[in-house]
Amino acid sequence: MAIQQRILENGLNLSPTLTSLILMAGVLFVVLTAAAYTIWVERRVSAWIQNRVGPNRVGPAGLLQPLADVIKLVLKEDIIPVNANKAIHSAAPVISVLVAVATFAVIPVARGFVIADVNIGVLYILALTSLGVYGVTLAGWSSNSKYSLLGGLRSSAQMISYELSMGLALVAVILLSGRGDAGTTVGSLTMTQIVESQTANPLGWNLVLQFFPGFWIFFTAAFAETNRLPFDLPEAEQELVGGYHTEYSSMKFALFFVAEYINMVVSSAVLATLYLGGYQLPIGRAADQLLEAWMTTHVGHWAYTGAQITAFALKTCIFIFIFVWVRWTLPRFKYDQLMNLGWKAMLPLALLNVFLTATMVLITGGNLWAMLPFVLINAVITGGIVMVASRHNSTLSPVQRARLERRDKAKQLQPNETV
Repeated sequence: MAIQQRILENGLNLSPTLTSLILMAGVLFVVLTAAAYTIWVERRVSAWIQNRVGPNRVGPAGLLQPLADVIKLVLKEDIIPVNANKAIHSAAPVISVLVAVATFAVIPVARGFVIADVNIGVLYILALTSLGVYGVTLAGWSSNSKYSLLGGLRSSAQMISYELSMGLALVAVILLSGRGDAGTTVGSLTMTQIVESQTANPLGWNLVLQFFPGFWIFFTAAFAETNRLPFDLPEAEQELVGGYHTEYSSMKFALFFVAEYINMVVSSAVLATLYLGGYQLPIGRAADQLLEAWMTTHVGHWAYTGAQITAFALKTCIFIFIFVWVRWTLPRFKYDQLMNLGWKAMLPLALLNVFLTATMVLITGGNLWAMLPFVLINAVITGGIVMVASRHNSTLSPVQRARLERRDKAKQLQPNETV
């Protein structure tokens, strides 16, 4: 295990099991703390966007506000509906939190620093994101409430619609992880190998090679998977009171709330890993090798590891900010728009992206500099298809299309105005 080797190099002799337990405890603490302060960040950013003050009373700059929220929710009464299925009602929020936290197990935060560097890391992430919907669906069903049930059903339909596009976007990333210039010959499902294949050269990151449509498909699907605006249909308060968590209070409601922000942190970390080079420093491969050698010789192994962890954290924070920014900028989709986007737009584009990426890798042999012109060609082809499709109003309902057609006919019947 790479972590065990690093520890031995620094004079500590710990068993692999103890090393994994320590790392798990550390990651759990970091993820839960990050989720708590992501809530604080969202309040401050939303206040900035809406020209408000935001939380600034509890602690310096309001930094103790998450602690005050926890104390408030712990002291609230835990109410369970009389006709609810009490066992499932209590288990649902726990399922949501556990699944969200477990996803982080295969994400490398630095070279050799990952809880489980399994060879099916991508499949593991897809499996757990699919399981996450069980917490929401079971919460809606067990509450014995029509509003909660509708929220749970919406979440199930949303997950199925966007999980397909997300998986196909990942297929393109897997194809690119076997690039010849990265020292590999075949694609890999290992998250560490996907990071290493992107190298420290920013031009080799999947954000460049898959910017459109691969990255945007996965990015949009991540919003839908985390039930964030503009995809928060399962908890649309204007329609469903509170959605799937209408009948929850006290710490059970808090667990759903925390699970949403853990999912946001984990989704940001996955995006940084798959598309922004993960822990790679954006300084080029030659400079990265020189920096690693210098730090290892003059400072120690942990200095370079700390630099990689810092780079990974900064990339994750960029996506967290975008998640918050989008929530307070875009309105919620209507349900038919949500389904049309997932099935009529994103799924065909994801299939096209897999075909174009496979063709690009086959022709170029995975060489980075040979692939860059193909990246532009792929973006132009896909963008042209999107523009042509949008002219046919594919996202409009039949009633909306009929209304637009009647308006166009009325304009044609009007006599031409003369000056």
